[in-house]
Amino acid sequence: MVKAWGQAAHGGLDPDNSSLDFDYQRQSQLMKGETLSLHEISCKQPLVPDFLQSVNLQYVKLGYHHILSITYLVPLLLIPTLLLGIFILQLQLGGLAAVSSDRNSIWHLWEKILQFNLLSVIACLVLLVCAVTLYFMSRSRPIYLVDFSCFVAKDDSEALKVPFNTFIQRSSNSGFFDAESIEFQQKIMQRSGLSESTYLPPALGALPPCPSMRAARVEAETVVYGCLDELFEKTKVKPKEIGVLIVNCSLFSPTPSLSAMIVNKYKMRGDIRSYNLGGMGCSASLISVDLARDILQLHGYTYAIVVSTENITQNWYFGNIKSMLIPNCSLRVGGTALLLSNKPNDKRRSKYKLKHLVRTHRAADDESYRCVYQEQDSEGKMEVGLSKDILTIAAESVKTNITTLGPLVLPFSEQILFFANLVALKLFNMKQLKAYIPDFRLAFDHFCIHAGGRAVIDELEKHLLLTPQHCEASRMALHRFGNTSSSTIWYELAYIEAKGRVKKGQRVWQLAFGAGFKCNSAVWQSLHTIQPSLKHSPWAHCIDNYPVKVPDTVQFDD
Repeated sequence: MVKAWGQAAHGGLDPDNSSLDFDYQRQSQLMKGETLSLHEISCKQPLVPDFLQSVNLQYVKLGYHHILSITYLVPLLLIPTLLLGIFILQLQLGGLAAVSSDRNSIWHLWEKILQFNLLSVIACLVLLVCAVTLYFMSRSRPIYLVDFSCFVAKDDSEALKVPFNTFIQRSSNSGFFDAESIEFQQKIMQRSGLSESTYLPPALGALPPCPSMRAARVEAETVVYGCLDELFEKTKVKPKEIGVLIVNCSLFSPTPSLSAMIVNKYKMRGDIRSYNLGGMGCSASLISVDLARDILQLHGYTYAIVVSTENITQNWYFGNIKSMLIPNCSLRVGGTALLLSNKPNDKRRSKYKLKHLVRTHRAADDESYRCVYQEQDSEGKMEVGLSKDILTIAAESVKTNITTLGPLVLPFSEQILFFANLVALKLFNMKQLKAYIPDFRLAFDHFCIHAGGRAVIDELEKHLLLTPQHCEASRMALHRFGNTSSSTIWYELAYIEAKGRVKKGQRVWQLAFGAGFKCNSAVWQSLHTIQPSLKHSPWAHCIDNYPVKVPDTVQFDD
């Protein structure tokens, strides 16, 4: 099961706990590449690189290049053109005013216009009209997030919930795992940060498990239809009004596609632009949003739906390679559906406006491409290998992304301090000076960090200088719903809304990362103060019980 490196590598382990130093040398022989030991993962190096030790100038250039080439290129070109046109027009009109106004000079005035002014005035007016037209045609359409919904089992069904003891008992009774693997999974679950209210598909609870294609379709339909039914009810938009449909699911790609499944279910129109994205990992939701944004720039007055989910039924690992068992202990059923719009009249009822979306992709590098790689083990069981360099690759991806994002979102004062510090370090070689870390708390009001594991959240909190409250939504989403892959950042945003914390004008930062290797960021600005919903929220049934204190280790009941 290929998921974000955070969940597969950390899986909720305590980074300071070295007791789980298992021997993976003999297991690595079963795989084509080298696997990553838990000891290396939890003790060798931090998730995020130390910004005090390294700041790469090219990442800063990417951010300013984005500003100059995309945000302000057209205005920078048009403003001098407009000023020049206005100046020439004023000179010509001034020449006309200088001509005598008596009757004997009327003919002379007309000759002046024909000889000197008429063509120039017309040319200037045409230039001004063309410049203004070009500006409005090239201006980006605002993209609004009208609303979104997240999957919750009907009436929070107990049938899908998996208590820890039940999980271990089912794993033991399945006959696929040896005693060592069962003990390993128990230790992972104790430190995972998950509660006993997360969901697993029914097919995995059967004895023996029945991960059939039919069961996988049932899981997909249950999650996707549940999200879309609620979204259509909340927004009062009819399926026939949707012009763009994008579905992302990394490991389940049936024929017909999931997007075709949705079109068939809701009888959407025949000219809908539908896309089905696979293999993108836990950052896929923001990739889908980026694709929807590009399409909405080309087609005006259109609705777009983005559906993000992952399918667990056919992607459960039934082997004994411990590095592959970690996702079994953290991945859970979940999904989300978003309604995006570029219609100006939707601004009043939409929740957010998309401000920025920055994507970092390192697949051009061979090591990055293979650091999370799906293949079969020696017994023919499908699994995902993690290279020993995954932490270095992941850290560089995160650093590149947030450093590129900085110039777009940080206050000018922070950019001045950061730039001056960078000049001193790079140009004047002042090694005794520590690198300045911009304070991202000044740029954002709320943080939605992909909940790939508790150690992932802990490390990002530490190195981005965040407070526990900033990461509360991530920890609580991991606790209540587990790692739901690409949809986790939306459960986190739903948590912030359910707490009534989103006020008008505030900015939300979503940070997600996954195989490839990719790291993506999205910045949303709230258009109004969002009132908590007691009906349409994945947290409606339990928000009063949160936040909770998540223990370092959970003791299983006998």
